[in-house]
Amino acid sequence: MGGDDAPAQPVAAAALSSRTTSIDIALVGRPDELRKLLATHEHAPERIEIVAASEVVGMHDKPREALDAKPDASIAVAARLVGSGEAAALVSAGSTGALVLASATHIPRIAGVERTGLAAVYPTRQREGGSSDRFALILDVGATVRCRPRDLLFFAYMGHAYASRISKVKKPTIGLLNMGTEPTKGDDGLREAYRLLAGDPLLAFVGNVEGCDIPTGGADVIVCEGYVGNVALKMAEGVSEVFSGLGKWAFKQNLLWKAGLLLLSGGLKQLKHLTDYREYGGAPLLGLERPVIKAHGRSGAGALGNAVKVAAKAARDGVCEEIRAAIAAFEQREGDRGVASGDA
Repeated sequence: MGGDDAPAQPVAAAALSSRTTSIDIALVGRPDELRKLLATHEHAPERIEIVAASEVVGMHDKPREALDAKPDASIAVAARLVGSGEAAALVSAGSTGALVLASATHIPRIAGVERTGLAAVYPTRQREGGSSDRFALILDVGATVRCRPRDLLFFAYMGHAYASRISKVKKPTIGLLNMGTEPTKGDDGLREAYRLLAGDPLLAFVGNVEGCDIPTGGADVIVCEGYVGNVALKMAEGVSEVFSGLGKWAFKQNLLWKAGLLLLSGGLKQLKHLTDYREYGGAPLLGLERPVIKAHGRSGAGALGNAVKVAAKAARDGVCEEIRAAIAAFEQREGDRGVASGDA
């Protein structure tokens, strides 16, 4: 029931998915409203179940207060379905805060994970290593404000699993966002995180990366604290809007510029297609036992349909299981070191 045009767009997405995929969907919300909307779309009824939830967390509600006051909110009911194993994954275009809180409350965290990571998918120029995927991953971008070194290591495991399983990058490169590339940069926490990342046998760690390395493709996965990641993400969104406005301004100013923009229109359309959030579905919330995808609030049926496909792929291809295995291996190594140190 969440999103800028909900429940119309989620219902349309479910109808489209029922006709074009083999994915079964549970639509969670007010049944009468959902059935009325569903009746206006061609769909495969056997692939869609309606699960009743009488309340809604609004986009401007304070998430914690709203969830406490509305136990039958659609996002809470949906998270409980996933937490109990009745559903394999969760997709929402509603309030990010409500999604993170409801998921953390009702879906178990992977053993060892204390802080989940919200990952943003973003386009870059062609990255080194031959990857054909033009999208990279940065996490965390807001689920966790401050992180410990171990949290940043675990974010790297999460990003590694997502990039390798969903984007099919064979050996994802990992970068640590910092104020310089030298290993000594940053505070004690960032230096310890560097040490952990550099010493991990699973990860293709490329060292510290700076803000300029985000759009230029410094790594397939960039890890950082949620505060820093959120600022970087919002700045990128703002710059995109500025360039769009400058293009419109230039079009009006000069006949030669207008002619140039018209000649570039095909390439600009391709760039818009590449950077359009509707193409890649949404942002994964990682560190939980089952996949959770946060779709953009403005998502239409096509974007939500892509988010559903990504969620189903993450469940099918074992993203969460790979994260669990990486963390278990790390803790086993730490345990072995502790035993060896005690023996010494």
